[in-house]
Amino acid sequence: MGLTYEIAAGRVLAPFFGTSLLTWTAVIATVLAGFSLGSALGGLVAERDRSAAIGAVRTALIATAVLMALSPTLLGLVHAFGARGTGGMLVSVIVTFFPASVCVTLPSPLLAKLAVEARPGREGSSLGFVLAAGSVGAIFGAILAGFVSLPLIGSTATFAACGIAALMCLPFMKTARPGAGPQAAVVIAAAAFTVFAGVAGGSACRYESGLSCLHVLEQGAEVRLISDGTTQAAERVPAESAHSDETTDLALSYTRWLWASMDRDLGPDPSVLFVGGGGYTLPTRLLASRPEARAVAVEIDPLVTEVVRRHLPRAAAMIEEEGGDGGGRLGLVHADGRVYINETTRRFDAAVMDAFSSGSVPAHLVTLETYERLRAIVDGPVYVNLIDAPDGPLARGVHAILDELYPHVRVVAGPIGASGRGNVLLAASNERLDPLGAGPDNYTPAEISEARAFTDDRGWVGHR
Repeated sequence: MGLTYEIAAGRVLAPFFGTSLLTWTAVIATVLAGFSLGSALGGLVAERDRSAAIGAVRTALIATAVLMALSPTLLGLVHAFGARGTGGMLVSVIVTFFPASVCVTLPSPLLAKLAVEARPGREGSSLGFVLAAGSVGAIFGAILAGFVSLPLIGSTATFAACGIAALMCLPFMKTARPGAGPQAAVVIAAAAFTVFAGVAGGSACRYESGLSCLHVLEQGAEVRLISDGTTQAAERVPAESAHSDETTDLALSYTRWLWASMDRDLGPDPSVLFVGGGGYTLPTRLLASRPEARAVAVEIDPLVTEVVRRHLPRAAAMIEEEGGDGGGRLGLVHADGRVYINETTRRFDAAVMDAFSSGSVPAHLVTLETYERLRAIVDGPVYVNLIDAPDGPLARGVHAILDELYPHVRVVAGPIGASGRGNVLLAASNERLDPLGAGPDNYTPAEISEARAFTDDRGWVGHR
């Protein structure tokens, strides 16, 4: 159950601090540190009198169940108390996930000792079987988390399920001495609490898959799709006719700038690749304004498309009319953007790179190798949306890639938020791109410093 807990920890952390190399490094390091301390303490426990040791292990299993079930609540409380940035993320991970990681591994040394004592003279093979069983359990737990529990029941219920699994071990850890270890009433209370936390605790997400934690925010005529705490897409819907054939009113300022650029740069019948479906607002705008245009939208998470169908009526209407496999003008592909770019045999007149994982672009989509392949299948301009400071490390690395591959690159930066970051938009082409002046919503040209281009070997690691 330790690996299931670890993977669920990375998932539930995303709405608060995003998903990046840094967040996963923090989770893995913290959980492994807990495992190490738990094993060391468990070794001391295993040397005690048998009944006392079993009683301590039973206590650890109950503590494991309660702490695992409490994990989402603890994380929310630490964040509510002001944990922000990389430092806040580290504090949140340690406070939330370290205690349960200690408790869950405390029984292991005693189990190993019992296995060795059960087969005198065959200590080596007994210990090997215990270690092998632990590895098999870790494999099973990882598969269970990624392919079953997180996509089907969500992170909150997964934590509770881990707690129930810990409690189910109690019948196998019986002690002959009365009063050693927790009493039955404590076990029953812990079981009730764990079940209550999983059933009544509420999901951390309105919609959740193994890839996304989604919320939908409706404010008047505007509908926003929020993924892992970051606004991913928005659509303005006229009150009287949400399904009219009028052009979609783009709600997010960066989409208005991208559309202004595309509208100027592209011809009447372009074929455009969109990496990152999001709310499908830009493909909808393109197809609504150019009857001969075609688009392919690559979205890794089918749940995002399903939520768009339910809550963004303009995009949903376009998907219904032009999407799917029926030969419509909008091709929907549920796959990783890099995999699609590498494997497709189609050619495009332009591409829009607008894929995000939480508040940042996935590292494997901002490498020199990705854009070299993109240049091989796209004949015209490439548009890129990033969230960074105007001259931040992500913007510098991506600009270095485009500057190496294309003779003409333009960069604009939008309004800066409280985090010190905003949308940084880049356009690159083999042909000269006409400037847009101030552009929509006061997006102004940005000066980008020289930097090393990201590669598959040395890439983007996430915002600090």
